[in-house]
Amino acid sequence: MTETPHPLYVTHADTLARALTAITERDYWSAYPESPSPRIYGEHAADEGATAFRGYLGQDFPLDQASATGGPVATERSPFGVELGVRYPRPDVDQLIAAARAALPDWRDAGPRTRAGVCLEILARLHAHSFELANAVQFTTGQAFVMAFQAGATHAFDRALEAVAYAYAEMTRHPDTADWSKPAGRGEPLRMTKTYHVVPRGVALVIGCRTFPTWNSYPGLFASLVTGNPVVVKPHPGAVLPLAITVRYARQVLAEAGFDPDLVQLAAEAPDERLATVLATHPQVRIVDFTGSTEYGDWLEANARQASVYTEKAGVNTVVVDSTADFAGMCRNLAFSLSLYSGQMCTTPQNILVPADGIDTDQGHKSLDEVAAGIATAIGKLTGDPGRAVEIIGAIGDDGVLQRLADAAKLGEPVLESRELAHPAHPDAVVRTPLLVKLDAAAEETYGREWFGPVAFVVATASTAQSIEIFRRTVGTRGGLTAGVHSTDERVLDEVEAAAVDVGVHLSTNLTGGVFVNQSAAFSDFHATGANAAGNAALTDGAYVAGRFRIVQSRRHR
Repeated sequence: MTETPHPLYVTHADTLARALTAITERDYWSAYPESPSPRIYGEHAADEGATAFRGYLGQDFPLDQASATGGPVATERSPFGVELGVRYPRPDVDQLIAAARAALPDWRDAGPRTRAGVCLEILARLHAHSFELANAVQFTTGQAFVMAFQAGATHAFDRALEAVAYAYAEMTRHPDTADWSKPAGRGEPLRMTKTYHVVPRGVALVIGCRTFPTWNSYPGLFASLVTGNPVVVKPHPGAVLPLAITVRYARQVLAEAGFDPDLVQLAAEAPDERLATVLATHPQVRIVDFTGSTEYGDWLEANARQASVYTEKAGVNTVVVDSTADFAGMCRNLAFSLSLYSGQMCTTPQNILVPADGIDTDQGHKSLDEVAAGIATAIGKLTGDPGRAVEIIGAIGDDGVLQRLADAAKLGEPVLESRELAHPAHPDAVVRTPLLVKLDAAAEETYGREWFGPVAFVVATASTAQSIEIFRRTVGTRGGLTAGVHSTDERVLDEVEAAAVDVGVHLSTNLTGGVFVNQSAAFSDFHATGANAAGNAALTDGAYVAGRFRIVQSRRHR
C-alpha cells in the first residue's frame, strides 16, 4: 500500500529535497545558519537560551519517561567550574527495552516519508532551541560558546539532516509496489503484485561522547530513527544535558505527531554502572553507534555480536611537511588546528613530519628548528591574550587529558611549553595552551599512538620519503581520521595522496587559509572513512544508513 505522508512530511518536503540534492552535488549548503547573530536568530534568542539552560541547573530534569524509575543521578562536572547539578532519572533496562519495542510497530508502518517528516520537525524544534543547546554543550564539554553553537547545534543539525537524506534515498530507491508479469508461452502471462516493506532492525543504542555529545551522536540517532528503529540514547556521564535536551524535544515532537514518545529514550547512569555495556550486549539491541576510545570501540565490535556496530575511535592524525609556497600561512593554519578546543577533537593533527634538513619555502630555506619555531610562534600569537585565547582553546574537563599533557611534557625536546591560562569569565575553568615537542623519527613508540588533547609532535625524519613511509606505517597500524600535506612538488602531493588512499584516511593539501584539517563540512566532506583502524564507519554515506533496515517483500497473484 502506498504511504500517505504525514502533514509534517509536506511541511518539510522542500528541505528534504534540497538535502537530497546536496548529497549528490557535494557543494556547500547548510540548512541551519552557523552564526549566532541576533540578526539571524532574533534579538532575544541568546538571552532566552541562556535562561532556559540555567533553568535546568540544580533541578530534576523534566523527562516524562515511564521507564525512568531509578535515580536520580547527577554526574556532570563543568570544565568551566560552573555548578551544574542537573539530576537525571535512571532507567530500568528491561522497561526501557520493552517500551522501545512497543513503540516500533506504528513507527515502522508509518513509512519512510512520514518518518522523514517527523525527524525534520524534531530538527526544526531543536533548531528553535539552538542557544539553549549551545549553552548545555559549552558548559559540559569545555567548548567556547561559538564553537558550541556551531559544532553542538547548527553543524550537528546539518549532520543529522545529512543522515536523514542518505537514509531516505536508500529507503526509497525502489518502488513501494510493483506489478510483475512474466510471459508463459502460449498461456496467459504470470502476473503478480509485489509489495516492498522497509523493516527496521530493532532497538538502536547511541553511546554519546564527552567532547562532542551532539555532533557525534546525531548522525546515528537520526539515521536509526528515520529508518524505523526506536533509539535509546546513553550519554557520557560528563555530558548528559545536551542529549537530555535532545531527547526531551524529540519526545515532544513524536507525541504531537501522534507517535509513542518512547521511540526516543534517555538512559542516564550512575558512576561506574557500565550501562553502555549492559545495553550494547542486550539481545534486543540491534544497532549500536559509538564514539570514543579505541579500546572500548574494539570491545563493542567484538562483543555486541547481535547488533550492527558503527564506531568512530582514536587515530594518529598526521601532517607531512615537504615544502610550502606560504610559510606564514602554513604555520598559522597548523597553529589554529592544534589550538582549537585544546586539541580535544578526534580530527586534530598530532604528528607533523618534517625532514631534518629543513624545507624550501617562499621565505627561503627553513631549517627543522625554524619550521618548529614558526608553528610555535603562531600558536603563541593565538594564545597570548587570555581573553582571545579562551574563545579558541576552550577548557579541559577530562583529567586524562591533563595527565597526557603532563606526561608528554617530559618527552623529547620542548619547542613550546603548555601554559595555564586564567579564564576572564570563569575563574575555576581549567585552561591549557598547546604543547609542542620535537622528536626523532626513531621515537615511533611515542608518536605512533594517540595523545588526545593539546599535544603535538614535530618529528624529524631523514627525508620526505621517510615521512611518507612513517605516515603509511603509523596510520596503517593505528588508523587516522585526518591527514595533511604541504608541498610545492606535484610528485610529492601525488605520493602522499596515494598513501592516504592506501591507508584509508581523508587528506587535505596545502591548507593555509580559512579551511582547517580538523574541520569537515556536512553534505560535502565525509567524516572518517571506515577504511582504517580509527573506526568502521563514515559520517555519512550509504553504508552508514543502509544496514539499519531491511526490505521484506510480499507478493500476490493478480
